[in-house]
Amino acid sequence: LTESNKEDVPPLALGSSNDYNFSPDRNEIAFTLNPEFSTAISTNLEIYLLSLSSESTPKLISTSKGVDCQPVYSPDGKWLAWTSMKRAGFEADKKDIILFERKTGKFKNLTEEFDRSVEEFIWNPDSKTIFFTAQNEINSSIYKLDIESGEIELFYKDNFNTSISISNDGKKLFFLKQRANLPAEIFSISTDGKNTLQQVTSVNKDLLSQLEMNSVETFWCEGANGDKVQSILVKPPFFDSSKKYPMVFLIHGGPQGAWEDNFHYRWNYQMFAAQGYVVVAPNPRGSTGYGQKFTDEISGDWGGKVYTDLMNAYDYAVKNFSFIDSKNTFAAGASYGGYMINWIAGHTDRFNALVSHAGVFNLESMYGTTEELWFPEWEYGGTPWEKREVYEKWSPHRYIHNCKTPVLVVHGAKDFRVPEEQAFQLFTSLQRLGVESKFLYFPDETHFVAKPLNSKLWWNTVYDWFKNHLK
Repeated sequence: LTESNKEDVPPLALGSSNDYNFSPDRNEIAFTLNPEFSTAISTNLEIYLLSLSSESTPKLISTSKGVDCQPVYSPDGKWLAWTSMKRAGFEADKKDIILFERKTGKFKNLTEEFDRSVEEFIWNPDSKTIFFTAQNEINSSIYKLDIESGEIELFYKDNFNTSISISNDGKKLFFLKQRANLPAEIFSISTDGKNTLQQVTSVNKDLLSQLEMNSVETFWCEGANGDKVQSILVKPPFFDSSKKYPMVFLIHGGPQGAWEDNFHYRWNYQMFAAQGYVVVAPNPRGSTGYGQKFTDEISGDWGGKVYTDLMNAYDYAVKNFSFIDSKNTFAAGASYGGYMINWIAGHTDRFNALVSHAGVFNLESMYGTTEELWFPEWEYGGTPWEKREVYEKWSPHRYIHNCKTPVLVVHGAKDFRVPEEQAFQLFTSLQRLGVESKFLYFPDETHFVAKPLNSKLWWNTVYDWFKNHLK
């Protein structure tokens, strides 16, 4: 159907299996593609329509310069809705729901005044309401949207909820629900206003009954601008408040991401807590789920106010929680989290040891090797030759000579987001400086360590690294 287009449908970059949809009468298909010549410098995904009842060419209907994706027809066929970002070259802009009336061709932004980013959505069978998920602080909550009035209702708030679907009669919403001490299970909730929640599956019931896992707690501290920064805290199993526990301080990637109340399948709070550590995981500025302004404040300021937010969270935790052993603290992070570990290495000696996984070390060489050129150009305001002072100011390699803290470096050879040369530069610098360091290298992994045996090696290596640096 799209043979004449040179672009991938759905797009390989920023696209997914949700980026095409058939109209209820099967006479039309809506799909997403990026019409620009290079996806390395463009996030401009657009929505196209193609008639299936006659020979025709795809018709462009979206108008945003940013990412338009996830087209879904209403059950009655009157409407087409999709998610849209306004700004070009930015993958973490606020994502709105756009409503398109097929008969008139008129548009309407249904979430213009809603200061959260829509993640996924489905139509109610009545074609009058839409259910969607959006991150809300540490939760991924479910919302109900009336397309006529524009009213948005917080339908179900708690924990991490994804993969929403609805029964044919519209009486029950089904979704995957997880929290820090519960792997994903199917739940349902009634849509009659009573919001009756039921657990449909208990796949891991027997295994979970054998484990002691604590739920998340949260605390807030003052941020760099006098605002508030939220952090997650998870205690070890069989916690005793009279004892002292070492702390693992986790820094998330993105940087426009967040720690949430979920059962993360790579950076799992419980896997650290089970070894006897208190886990502290802050959401500094740049994090999602706290409004777009808060998210935007990291761009062009990678090692600035966000570093202050993180250190404020660290200082608050060791000062206010008597069960944290301030003499035994460790920090770890991946991607942007790895960048911040590299930044921390050159700016503070608060920690006993560090883990830098897939971390950016040299911003200028990173620009020349990553597959997403639009990413550094957005984050630093342009290319290295246009914004040299920004690339130099926020590049961890310029401060690594200050490092005294032992660093475990981790990287995968097939990582094209943050290429392996970043790890080589970091490890070489640490070795040359005489800083205790170790390199865990995976020839068969990408930006993530996903293979079971590799994952086991990752965890055991990190455990040993921390254990060997306890005082």
